[in-house]
Amino acid sequence: MILTEISPPAFDVTLDIAYATAGNFTGKPIYARAAAYLRPVAAAALRRATNLAAQLGLRLKVFDAFRPAEAQWVMWNHTPDPEFLADPRRGSPHSRGVAVDLTLVDPAGRELDMGTAFDAFTPLSHHGATAVSTAAQRNRFQLLGLMTAAGWDFYRNEWWHYQLFESRRYPLLSDRALPRGLM
Repeated sequence: MILTEISPPAFDVTLDIAYATAGNFTGKPIYARAAAYLRPVAAAALRRATNLAAQLGLRLKVFDAFRPAEAQWVMWNHTPDPEFLADPRRGSPHSRGVAVDLTLVDPAGRELDMGTAFDAFTPLSHHGATAVSTAAQRNRFQLLGLMTAAGWDFYRNEWWHYQLFESRRYPLLSDRALPRGLM
């Protein structure tokens, strides 16, 4: 299979797949089921990040990973905002299986304060936003450090989004790439 499932116990992460619920910017579920997948090279980078987080007594909480191209169209048709969503005609790193949206959680499973919620389409979500609390800035920098040390690149407008370098070299994938689709 082209994609590796990201789930415990193989990956020490918490899954909270936002697009399988109404708790996302569209207000409706986009995925029919909650699951996370990445290409093997991205899965290996995520494993490195989970190991680094564990050394600090933290875990990663995954909101989204592989996003079928069909789902990208649903999002774009709802909110065609190129500051926060990739135009599906060009393709998203998520639809290539090499991007992940995530945050840090403490040993009790509580999300660290990042200054905004996941998917907050506001300048306050940008890396380096100084209008969020000092604690939120510190937490964002800690996530950024863990992820970059594990081999991930970041998207400057979203503190939660990380992708592999040169993500465009991976082809776009549809829901048919999975044995049991998300859509």
